[in-house]
Amino acid sequence: MFVGHYGVSFAAKKCDPEIPLWILFVAVQLLDVAWAPFVLLGIEKVRIVPGITASNPLDLYYMPYTHSLVAALVWSGAAFALYALIARRKQPGGAALIVAAAVFSHWILDLAVHRPDLPLYDNAAKVGLGLWNFPAPAFALEALVLFGGMAVFFRTRGARPVPTLAFGLAMLAIQAYVFFGPPPSSDKAAAVTALVSYVLFAAVIRWIEGRPRSPLAAAGAYP
Repeated sequence: MFVGHYGVSFAAKKCDPEIPLWILFVAVQLLDVAWAPFVLLGIEKVRIVPGITASNPLDLYYMPYTHSLVAALVWSGAAFALYALIARRKQPGGAALIVAAAVFSHWILDLAVHRPDLPLYDNAAKVGLGLWNFPAPAFALEALVLFGGMAVFFRTRGARPVPTLAFGLAMLAIQAYVFFGPPPSSDKAAAVTALVSYVLFAAVIRWIEGRPRSPLAAAGAYP
């Protein structure tokens, strides 16, 4: 899964509006944010195998440090500890738990779409329900989770529906290219492209969220 992960970010923002959206954007992709440099460093492995699934050409055959169930729990725990440490709040535990849950949601959503390449531990006992073998339902799930999360977020005071929805449509267009466009030229190209996308998406949502509010919005004329 790619842009669908961000639906969790938007829904989590509704749970605690004080958590910056860009942090939640990083949280839901943290496993992949770590995966990209691990691939570039040769710590984890991926091959480009067109046709290995109907909508994703990545053979993710070795990623125990980022995408095993045990690793996902460890990364989630680390995110909890880090956010609890840096959050400028008197009682950051609840917010840190939301951030940790956002991190772990990545593994849960990946379970639905990946072929059996997600290890439960180390590089063993691999699982995956394989929705990537059915491009239309897989793409529909990405859109449903993304825009479903946005619908929850739009009930948050201070949300900016128009630029956020426009951004969501742009994200979905990128997802369509990933699904139906040409495969990456190499494993390193896939990792670099993924990492740049995650940074860019977090930067854009930070810009959207941080834009000065109009007088009507500041006065509470609309949510």
